[in-house]
Amino acid sequence: MENSLDQWVMAAYAAGSAGVRRWLADVNADAATRAKLEFAAEQWLAAMHPDNFLATNPEAIRRAVETGGGSLSDGLRLMSADFARGRVSNTDDTAFEVGRNLAITPGAVVMRNRLVELIQYRATTPTVGARPLLIVPPCINKFYILDLQPDNSFVGHCLAAGHTVFMVSWRNPGAAEADLTWDDYLRMGVVDTLAAARAISRSATVNALGFCVGGTILATALAALAARGERPVASLTLLATLLDFSDAGPLGVFVDPATVAYREAALARGGILPGAELAGAFSALRPRDLVWNYVSNGYLKGEKPPAFDLLYWNADSTNLPGPMYCWYLRNMYLENRLREPGGVRSLGEAVDLAAVDVPSYIVATREDHIVPWRSAFASTRLLSGKKRFVLGASGHVAGIVNPPARRRRSFWHAAWPARARAVDADAWLATATETPGSWWSDWSGWLGGHAGRKVTAPEQPGNAKFPPLAVAPGEYVKVRI
Repeated sequence: MENSLDQWVMAAYAAGSAGVRRWLADVNADAATRAKLEFAAEQWLAAMHPDNFLATNPEAIRRAVETGGGSLSDGLRLMSADFARGRVSNTDDTAFEVGRNLAITPGAVVMRNRLVELIQYRATTPTVGARPLLIVPPCINKFYILDLQPDNSFVGHCLAAGHTVFMVSWRNPGAAEADLTWDDYLRMGVVDTLAAARAISRSATVNALGFCVGGTILATALAALAARGERPVASLTLLATLLDFSDAGPLGVFVDPATVAYREAALARGGILPGAELAGAFSALRPRDLVWNYVSNGYLKGEKPPAFDLLYWNADSTNLPGPMYCWYLRNMYLENRLREPGGVRSLGEAVDLAAVDVPSYIVATREDHIVPWRSAFASTRLLSGKKRFVLGASGHVAGIVNPPARRRRSFWHAAWPARARAVDADAWLATATETPGSWWSDWSGWLGGHAGRKVTAPEQPGNAKFPPLAVAPGEYVKVRI
């Protein structure tokens, strides 16, 4: 009888969910309104899943009976701790610590300004390419997504391939940084770090890599520098990056003229957008996986979430200065002006992405819910120079952090048509070949062609002008909100 009742409850929920989705499909509304309705409906459907309630979660009931109520007591303790944190925990926070078992690749902070620390990692090979690699990670998260643990560190992979690696570590802004602008991020996060990396390595140019909004910041800065006649990079790698915001994916439901105007009224002249708000928005894109799964398993069954480095990083949120955030929101997500030559002015220059005329390696992931892969592909139409586009399996983070040694997932690639600038994304995919394993290996082969001649690896980070200031991972990354 119990099984029949459980099955009836699940069948009723499935039928109701299907009915809601059919109703939405028949709604006569523009695309933006429909997307908002669908988003709201999915939030509600995820919250109403029978597993989220004790009376309709048979496994939670059995667990409570078997433990004499102990599982419910454990669940209440977990819920109380989460209320104190202000978020639903999806990993064991006590299992990790930045600098102890995350972000432990040896190196030193060799430059620091108001917004960033620049880390130079110690070489792990006797010789390195004369041209170093500068990595600009997203400023809405911590950099150590690319340096988690030794077996899944992208930084470690780059070092093993014989590159001198510099990493930008963004400050977690507080009240003292509430006035920082988009141009401040470009100047202090890219222009200053490019200059330091070039001076330390004694190389006229570097290879530059940007991830997510770090790629947007990097590409914008390079276009502004090109307008001045400055070309400090020899190659550009973009990971899950938007330059054309025509289709911003599910995140687009958070952006409309009224919302942006409200944000500007509250924050454009100074203020902080709390990182917890950003984290909540990203979790809402996958409510069942990132929220309610941990409610049902944690609060109802008393199961402490397992230790998972990716999810620990995901919960280590960062704030954004109001002026920077509002400019980004309006000019990118709302008005999509970066794709237009001269559509935005940055660092005092009219920005034209076509002025970024270097070889580029562009990576998207097929299940990315933050940067849809076809939107990332659109970058190929905006940048000049020879291009290689690679499509990885999985999502925004798991598809990027995919070390070859784990032999997981796959990626698609295809030869870029000679002299072609505009290529249709689906036409490209139709000609692409799927290769088992990680795109890291393919990228390493490509980057090796831009690393320059082999030189003796530096004995230690920095130089006389940029001496080591602190051991990696530095201090900025350790500031939690």
